Amino acid sequence: MKLIIAIIKPFKLDAVRDQLTTLGVQGLTVSEVNGYGRQKGHTEIYRGAEYSVNFVPKLKLEIVVDGKLAGKVIEAIQETAGTGQIGDGKIFSIPVEKAVRIRTGEQNLEAL
Repeated sequence: MKLIIAIIKPFKLDAVRDQLTTLGVQGLTVSEVNGYGRQKGHTEIYRGAEYSVNFVPKLKLEIVVDGKLAGKVIEAIQETAGTGQIGDGKIFSIPVEKAVRIRTGEQNLEAL
């Protein structure tokens, strides 16, 4: 099993979710996060005053999938979330040792 963590632009969520659903992904967790990478934020003008936005709003997706499906999921996120612009985000893949469904006690792939 793999935990895939993707940091994406907020307006791409629905397209990514739809694409993952077609691959058979049954669930994902979405968190609103703020951060920066090479972009290092940007400046904006509000009511005539310029101010610096050091942290850019993003969404963090967390998806646990069978290792066999992980490559397709990563590829789908990359294709769907990409705009070709700075700040498209990042994708990380981490091995998962164990998963347990609390309600039933099912473990590993059955728990997904």
